[in-house]
Amino acid sequence: MKARTTYVILFVILVAAFSGIVPRAWAQSKSDLVMGLIPAENNEEIRKTFEPMRAYLEKKLNRHVKMYTATDYSSIIEAMKKKRVDIAFFGPLSYVLAEQEAGAEAFAVGVEGNRKTYKSLFVVPGNSPIKSIQDLQGKSVAFVDPASTSGSLVPSYLVKKATGKMPQEYFGKLTYAGSHDASELAVKNRSVDAAADNDITYASMIQKGLITPQTNRVLIESDPIPGSPLVYRKDLDPATKAAIRNAILTAHNEIKVTGYGKITRYDATSSADYQVVRDMVKELGLRKEQMLQ
Repeated sequence: MKARTTYVILFVILVAAFSGIVPRAWAQSKSDLVMGLIPAENNEEIRKTFEPMRAYLEKKLNRHVKMYTATDYSSIIEAMKKKRVDIAFFGPLSYVLAEQEAGAEAFAVGVEGNRKTYKSLFVVPGNSPIKSIQDLQGKSVAFVDPASTSGSLVPSYLVKKATGKMPQEYFGKLTYAGSHDASELAVKNRSVDAAADNDITYASMIQKGLITPQTNRVLIESDPIPGSPLVYRKDLDPATKAAIRNAILTAHNEIKVTGYGKITRYDATSSADYQVVRDMVKELGLRKEQMLQ
């Protein structure tokens, strides 16, 4: 009797599976899409920022979309490499690394006004005597993450260009704050003599009253950097990629879009738009291992 009951159960499961009437948990597990978010800001803030886009994608794609965050950039790259993340928000450098390591394919970039770029900054306390990069010699400086564009790659490029040395050689102490807002707070709290950030986080924190021009003074800013891309795994099926791309590029017609910065819409982008980042990596002689610590 037990054996017959087991066969009946198995038969029902097989019929349900082949007829498409599968248990809800099974169906959701198969169709879930996961969006990875680098910790440009603290995880709570970055989740809050991207929630409208997550909900919008879920509705447009008719698939459950989840968010995945981590404490460092390399963890999001690794998650995509292991196919635990399908879509991701990366910075330019972390995208280039994810392209190499995880088959990431850039398809959209946020537009703020008519701007698709942003800038890297060095920030110091308002009353600091530091006036130039040369004055940072022997000082304590915070970068954001080894895989951050505006918080590590571009500041390193600026230091090398100004002094002929890499930051690790030039500064007295180099630390990583983990996120852009933490980098700014390290300056405000005078934990460091200077820190790297970008003009998006700096402006946002000024607006929120978390810092002021008196607590955090911009020492120097970089030339424009290509904006942070949205990417998906290259090996996703073409129909899914097309649906995601179309949903993101037309989102501004249906909702008030959100992203890193005051995004008004997303425009198409591609791998070629980030060649300047690859060029900086090559010029600095950086190895993959150095950026994926």
